Amino acid sequence: MAESPVTYLLNKLAQFVENELQLLTGTQEEALLVRGELERIRAFLRVADSLEESDDEVRVWVKQLRNTAYDMEDVLDEFLLLLRHDHGVGFIGLISRMSCCIKNLKARYRLTSEIKRINSRVKDICNGHRRLRHKFSRAQQDPSSTGADNTWVDHRGNALLLDKTDLVGIEQPKNKLVRGLLDGSLVREVISVVGMGGLGKTTLVKQVYEDPAVKKHFRVYAWITLSRSLKIEELLKDMLDQIMRVIRRPVPPGAYTMNSLWLKTIIKDLLQRRRYLIILDDVWHINEWDAVKHTFPNNGNGSRVIITTRNADLASTSCKEFNGQLKNMEPLDPAQSWELFCRKTFQGNPCPSHLEEICEYILRKCEGLPLAIVAISGVLAAKDKRRIYEWELVRCSLRTEIDCNDKLKYLKRVLLLSFNDLPYYLKSCFLHLSLFPEGHRIKCGRLIRLWVAEGFVEKKEGKTLEDVAKDYFMELSNRSLIEVAAKRSDGRVKYCRIHDFLRDIITSKSTNQGFAEIAKEENHEWPDKVRRLSIQNTLHALQQNRSLSQLRSLYMFGMERSLVNTVLASDMKLLTVLDMQAAPLTRFPAQVGDWYHLRYLSFRFTEVSTLPSSIGKLQNLETLDLKQTNVTELPVEILKLQRLRHLLVYRYKNISYSSFKFGFRALRGIGALQSLQKLCYVEADDESSGSVMRELGMLTQLDRLAILKLRKEDGRNLCLSISKLTRLRAISVASVDDDEFIDLKHLSSPPPFLERIYLGGRLKALPHWLPSLSSLMKLHLKGSRLKNDPLVSLQNLPNLVHLELLQVYEGSSLCFEAESFKKLKTLGLDYFDELRCVEVEKGAMPYLEKFIIQRCKLLEKLPSGFEYLKKLKVLKIFDMPDELVKKLVRGEQNDDFQKVAHVPQVYYGYWKEGGWDVQLIDRSVQTEQCREIRSVHVPSTSMSSTQYPPCWK
Repeated sequence: MAESPVTYLLNKLAQFVENELQLLTGTQEEALLVRGELERIRAFLRVADSLEESDDEVRVWVKQLRNTAYDMEDVLDEFLLLLRHDHGVGFIGLISRMSCCIKNLKARYRLTSEIKRINSRVKDICNGHRRLRHKFSRAQQDPSSTGADNTWVDHRGNALLLDKTDLVGIEQPKNKLVRGLLDGSLVREVISVVGMGGLGKTTLVKQVYEDPAVKKHFRVYAWITLSRSLKIEELLKDMLDQIMRVIRRPVPPGAYTMNSLWLKTIIKDLLQRRRYLIILDDVWHINEWDAVKHTFPNNGNGSRVIITTRNADLASTSCKEFNGQLKNMEPLDPAQSWELFCRKTFQGNPCPSHLEEICEYILRKCEGLPLAIVAISGVLAAKDKRRIYEWELVRCSLRTEIDCNDKLKYLKRVLLLSFNDLPYYLKSCFLHLSLFPEGHRIKCGRLIRLWVAEGFVEKKEGKTLEDVAKDYFMELSNRSLIEVAAKRSDGRVKYCRIHDFLRDIITSKSTNQGFAEIAKEENHEWPDKVRRLSIQNTLHALQQNRSLSQLRSLYMFGMERSLVNTVLASDMKLLTVLDMQAAPLTRFPAQVGDWYHLRYLSFRFTEVSTLPSSIGKLQNLETLDLKQTNVTELPVEILKLQRLRHLLVYRYKNISYSSFKFGFRALRGIGALQSLQKLCYVEADDESSGSVMRELGMLTQLDRLAILKLRKEDGRNLCLSISKLTRLRAISVASVDDDEFIDLKHLSSPPPFLERIYLGGRLKALPHWLPSLSSLMKLHLKGSRLKNDPLVSLQNLPNLVHLELLQVYEGSSLCFEAESFKKLKTLGLDYFDELRCVEVEKGAMPYLEKFIIQRCKLLEKLPSGFEYLKKLKVLKIFDMPDELVKKLVRGEQNDDFQKVAHVPQVYYGYWKEGGWDVQLIDRSVQTEQCREIRSVHVPSTSMSSTQYPPCWK
């Protein structure tokens, strides 16, 4: 994987040639020669990537080139560091300046020598591998000519030969798919079965395809397995052969010499008058679907096309085009996994009790992936059941086993297919996930900012780097490589993760390719140069006398204080990413201010309380993350950071229903930070707040803005600024105290793409511009104390999916009118002192899934019309009148009980002694005789806005 570092270096060389080489007499020509040679090499790297796994000669060549690119990058950055050295003033400054000039002269000489040496290395790498260039050229013309080991393609076909007795957990999804084929409409449909490699997509569809009822229902059927080297003409000839065999007619004369257009015409004519079933197995790219989709006529006979794929985007697109349905392949549940594991490992016998703990651990690593379970079972089945030590060795060395054990190499190859298919710009992003610990849920926003800081993201016209990084994330998700672990109520991804086995595989690949080192074991051998280092939960991860002078990125997880100090004392002058989230740190490390190349700096969830003035020397800093630290004031030197894109300085504390937020004191001159995209949270309660509110209008790149302690008199200036922030997607504004009014009536033209609004403070009326926000998806109002019903103004917002109202209305009744809130999925009503009646008219909130209602002390009945909320999945009732709760708990045959009879989960509870006593009525596990009621105590400190009760932002 050399294309990414070479591309990154070429971009850096271009900037260096443009901005710095005028300072270096005699080096322009050498640098340009390196640049030209690398550009010529880059043309072959994409092919080299595909051969690296199976060709030792190519692997060595790629490694040499990758290391050369890294060395060149180091040379350039070391020189930049010296050029940017801060000179002093006065006599001492003059001496310092003279000394620096001598150093720079030496640096120029050394840089010239280094560039010449690297240029010579690049030439040697190219000239010494002319045969490889010929191999690459042949590979580009014919992928099958490379001699690469492609036996795994044949092995995947074994899924077509499995007997029913070899399968577990397939009967239910199979029957559902069969019913969809037999009972569906007469319109031609596409059914896309999508999921990561190894989930059993092919196995499932093959069982459906071989079902006697299916074969009887369709007059024509064909199974086409796509392979990476298969050409469209070969695919069409195979399809034609199968069709002709089924209808018992000879292949038309000359068909095998026809081009693809004629073949498609013949096939379409044959299918036009018949009910057909075509399986397209293992489709990877949308262009493969586009090449054949017009072959399948919409003949009104109930014909079907089934696609199996790892690409969710392809699956979704094909279904939309052909009026189809999407089937997400699910992993086996724990019981099914155990059954399959025992069937394959112990030949259907129970697991011996002395091996249960080891087997359960190994099975958890498989995470319901049938291919992984079968592969691991094949290894364990050969072990002596009496020798626990042998089984324990497998448990402790699973990652090594995957690399070395012949029975697991197939699993590795199947899972690596998706990685090998990635474009070069996504490979670095995916390998980067190996830096996070096993089982770690990764915050999506954090990942996006890290990819940008790491230099993985390429510029695209009209998009920010963060927008491009989000596209990268979605592409990896669509390729079934990243799992979405949690989503926000408006559909944004909050957390992601990757399958443990896939993580083990890319961790190995990451280490082998010099991308990163994962330090979590004692006596782990490191290479001489480490570029990215992740230290995880260990006291002995840092090797003695190990140089970190080439280190570019450092990540720490679960480290002891002594080790943190030892690591930070190392020479890391080229560091670009320092992520110390949740590290045992109490003060800002002084040496960090000297790391000029830093782009990303995170002390989130640490005890850091002050920021030194030396922060101003970090001229390349893009992200400063101090969320959940004790920092409340920033030095004025922060205004020197012209490249700063994300400034996150705030903490919060939840007590009972209240959420207290603390930001940082407003800085006069903040308008200088014109690269800012995210600014959270500015406290605006001092004498300079008026000018600061005006300056915010200069931050035209902002997409998220959060302000605390706003005073009424600053509302006009804030509105003037907001009208200039046309890129703004989210805004949060809270007043200085509960009785202070927020004055937003002066906003004449709100940002057109606002999606999320959080307003905390009194309002005389809802802002007049609020109902016009067609992009608004999420609205939180707190403490508004309105006299008029707010629902009238909000009910026609076309894209609102999440609405939370806390102490917003002082009236006695609310009405959700018919056809109102057409897309709302989450609704929260809290602390309505006078509310006695809520009405839901038929047709209101047709897609509501979650309803939270609490602290409405006069509301003794559930809303009338509650039974119309047919999509409701969760109802949460907290601190409500006892009479209302008793009706639900006792299950009496009263109106309120009947209203919630269709709701799968009903929570109710009360605040008690620093936490919540919560009961859950879970109808999702209900039998005809009973329903399950579970109790849980939820401390207030563990609550978040996604739990109960809602915590207001």
